Amino acid sequence: MAGPRWLDDEQQAAWRAYLFATQAMQSSFDRQLTRDAGMPHSVYLVLAMLSEAPDRTLSMGVLAEMVRSSPSRLSHAVAKLESQGWVTRARRPDNARVVVATLTDAGFARVEEVAPLHVEHVQQVLFDRLSREQVTQLREIFETVGGPLAEETSVPPPVCD
Repeated sequence: MAGPRWLDDEQQAAWRAYLFATQAMQSSFDRQLTRDAGMPHSVYLVLAMLSEAPDRTLSMGVLAEMVRSSPSRLSHAVAKLESQGWVTRARRPDNARVVVATLTDAGFARVEEVAPLHVEHVQQVLFDRLSREQVTQLREIFETVGGPLAEETSVPPPVCD
């Protein structure tokens, strides 16, 4: 029986750099959004995904997969967004077992208010540090890695043309 396929030195360095960078970026995004918008990155993602959906509406199941959240954690987050008037929840008329979340006009206005601040922070933290060629390479790498992993969910990877 073959032993484990240990990482070689280059793979180990790449793996650790990836882990550090992604964790540091997530922490940075959380700090920026909490400071500027009073919400963590995970909540902003819920609003952003709804803002881009047809009719600003998604089933709770699809939304949970899109934001990589457990259904219970998402339900708790959406309840807070409902209390702020940014999201509504309702059962689908054609299938009462399915609950959909809809971004309200007030919620969309909040996204329009917060998005420019967040996008500027993403530019500063990530893209200002990369050449155009590195941005293309980064996209290609994560499409290569993420594509097969997306097959494990019902949500395809994002397509940005």
